[in-house]
Amino acid sequence: MSIAVADRPPHPPGFLRRLWRRPGARASLIVLALLGLGALLAPAIARLTGQDPEMVDLLARLEGPSLLHPLGTDELGRDTLLRLLHGGRVSLLVGLVGAVAAAAIGSAIGLAAGYFGGRIDTLLMRVCDAVIALPMLPLLIVLAAIDLEKLGVPAAIAGGEDASVWRIVALVALAGWTGVARLVRAGVLSLRERDFVVAAVAIGCGPWRIMLRHLLPNTLSPILVATTLSVGSVILVESVLSFLGLGIQPPMASWGSMLTNAQELVTTAPLLAVYPGLLIFATVVACNVLGDALQEALDPQQARGGR
Repeated sequence: MSIAVADRPPHPPGFLRRLWRRPGARASLIVLALLGLGALLAPAIARLTGQDPEMVDLLARLEGPSLLHPLGTDELGRDTLLRLLHGGRVSLLVGLVGAVAAAAIGSAIGLAAGYFGGRIDTLLMRVCDAVIALPMLPLLIVLAAIDLEKLGVPAAIAGGEDASVWRIVALVALAGWTGVARLVRAGVLSLRERDFVVAAVAIGCGPWRIMLRHLLPNTLSPILVATTLSVGSVILVESVLSFLGLGIQPPMASWGSMLTNAQELVTTAPLLAVYPGLLIFATVVACNVLGDALQEALDPQQARGGR
């Protein structure tokens, strides 16, 4: 006697498979992977070619592409390709760390506001509204122009090579947390009355355990999407500040500072502005497309539909 096997609904594909099925996500991941790989290998490439991206050679100023300098040299005779690779290390670091730091601050504030409610929620959300109401770019320009030594920071730290990088990261983190905070608060408000949260309270779990073990994991999807989208915005902020001379300080390279140095050479050597501009454009577009693809891949309806 034959036994008929009941048809089972197809198992929905996993998150990574749903993400990879989207052409935009694949293209964005490939672009970001290539940029990240080039930035990581920049010191090795410099050692392999025997060149220093910060070494000035006035006899080789504004040379065209050659075997020794594939993208030519800049106004000080430095290799443009190596400067772009090392600039990518700074720009991508600022974008990634700044976005993650802002997301961490926003997640903590959103969790506290949504879970505790009452006066805590009112106070935190009014602070959020005040930060949102501030004109962000002028505020960042003013804060970036502050002398750290006058704030009590030791001269060795304030004048260090990495001080400008971490200053921008700190400014972005302190000013860019509001969007994530609102998303997390909204998610927590919809979750805190669910049965699993009520059961955790009933068995004696403390507020911090409930927030970290039960609420935060269920709000990771909007946090992840918002963080991905903000990476491109942070890179643009760094580029603008560096273009205005308030960001990454020479001789350290970033894509924004390279644009600053190239603004007086647009007519004589336009490619010095085109190269970093294209890299900024590609990174921002890739981050935005990846953020949209993540939002679609994390959609529960898409998971159930198997698309």
